[in-house]
Amino acid sequence: MPAGAIDTLKSLLRAATFALCGVLVLLTLARAGDYPVKPIRFIVPQPPGGTSDILARILAQKLSENVRQQVIIDNRAGASGTIGTDLAAKSTPDGYTLVLVYTTHATTPSIYGKLPYDPVADFATITIAAAAPLFLVAHPKIPVTSVRELIAYAKTRPGELNFCSAGNGSGSHLAGELFNTMTGVKLTHIPYKGSGPAITELIGGQVQLMFAGIVPIDPHVKAGRVRGIAVSSAKRSLAIPQVPTIAESGLPGFEVVGWYGVLAPAHAPPAIIDRLHREFLKILQTPGIRDRLLAEGAEPVGSSPADFSAFLKTDIARWAKVIKQSGAKLD
Repeated sequence: MPAGAIDTLKSLLRAATFALCGVLVLLTLARAGDYPVKPIRFIVPQPPGGTSDILARILAQKLSENVRQQVIIDNRAGASGTIGTDLAAKSTPDGYTLVLVYTTHATTPSIYGKLPYDPVADFATITIAAAAPLFLVAHPKIPVTSVRELIAYAKTRPGELNFCSAGNGSGSHLAGELFNTMTGVKLTHIPYKGSGPAITELIGGQVQLMFAGIVPIDPHVKAGRVRGIAVSSAKRSLAIPQVPTIAESGLPGFEVVGWYGVLAPAHAPPAIIDRLHREFLKILQTPGIRDRLLAEGAEPVGSSPADFSAFLKTDIARWAKVIKQSGAKLD
């Protein structure tokens, strides 16, 4: 084929490619403009009744009202949330499958070592919907009322004090390991299969300490069955503002906050991701929704997709270091 003909053919191919790209962009924008035209599946990788499930249902109800399409909660619990998260990662990236992930999305890569999905590359970030600190509490028989007193007391009794958790790799476990690392004390970890059994054992005095969720533990604090010491966030919780933070009461720099974020499968149309972000932001700024989240011990966030992406990468690296130092393993 003559050189001129080859050049002409290349030019035609380039023109056709550009035209096809333009058509695809227009089709994507058209789909985004009409979105949603069918029900949206909202995967929750946790069982019904927990904080993740409650939060997802609050968001789903309002999203359904705003976009005038049904938003269906799909609970897919198991393996620290990895079963439901894997299902979401492998779903069609068309904006009709979302997943609400918890802090464990950043810890399971180091706990499991190998996952069936990449926690960053296989997802499109939409927003961090809410954040919830943990409440450091002690059994009343332990003679401490502050973080400073706890550190001093624990240092004279290495390995004698126990802290319970909802299981190895849970937020309550890793908060305790971070506390050990930052203070140099040795609190012994006792894992349970869920926060309910752990709280029961704490109340019974079988264990002495716990980093617990605010909502399930606060009634026991008010009743005097356990003693509230401090919250794990950098700032005081709006749910219990009278309780100081760990950082302000003896351990500067300590911060552990459970976060709940909305993801979609990677390669979902950017215009749809932007639409979803705007919808969730509008929901989180609704006074009624804010009050409901605070009642669950969580505070609305509403981060941008870019900020959520950057945060996720940082959080994965942060917990990888803590997990390596602590030697945390699966149950």
